[in-house]
Amino acid sequence: MSLWFIFNLNVNKHYQMQTSTLKPSKWSLHRRLYLWVLSFAYSKYSTLALFLMSFAESSFFPIAPDVLQIALTIERPKQAWYYAAVSSIASVAGGLAGYAIGALLWSGLSAFFFKYIINEAVFNQVAALYAQWDAWIVFAAAFTPLPYKVFTLAAGVFNISLPIFLIASGVGRSARFFLVAALLSFWGERVKGAIEKYFNVLCILFTLILLGAFLALKYI
Repeated sequence: MSLWFIFNLNVNKHYQMQTSTLKPSKWSLHRRLYLWVLSFAYSKYSTLALFLMSFAESSFFPIAPDVLQIALTIERPKQAWYYAAVSSIASVAGGLAGYAIGALLWSGLSAFFFKYIINEAVFNQVAALYAQWDAWIVFAAAFTPLPYKVFTLAAGVFNISLPIFLIASGVGRSARFFLVAALLSFWGERVKGAIEKYFNVLCILFTLILLGAFLALKYI
């Protein structure tokens, strides 16, 4: 039994748990996209697919590139750091594209995005977060399960400092993807199930610790 077959069974089970609250039509669409992403794990274009999906997820694509990165890393563990670098670079570049859409094209595309890509209420909540935290909230979105694409678009709309946006995106996205690479490189198949089940929780806890340290330094 191949690693890919085992991995596919596990991620499908995990995906079904995560999407169990979706309406049947949306669940079906997301499932097809999810399996389509996984189908590139054995393709000769797998690295290109990882780059393009990481890029697209930063502004409009609904499936996180971690899925394909994990599959590729399990199959080719010696290239774990390479795949993390590809994901990081492409994701930050995609974030910059999302920023440009928000800054330059939002008046014409906002209706489309609110209808098909992002939730308008969530977008308004992100606007409030930017008002309080400025571009530094991007780090939390880049590293945790928060919808990074919403933050990249909103950053352009609200004219958030581009240098700080890029720094926060680079640090947050790289931390996320290289953490995946590190866990799989050092513990391999043994931690795959834990990554699928607890990775988002781990990212949230790590972010809260960093924010706590930041606030402590600010007020001490």
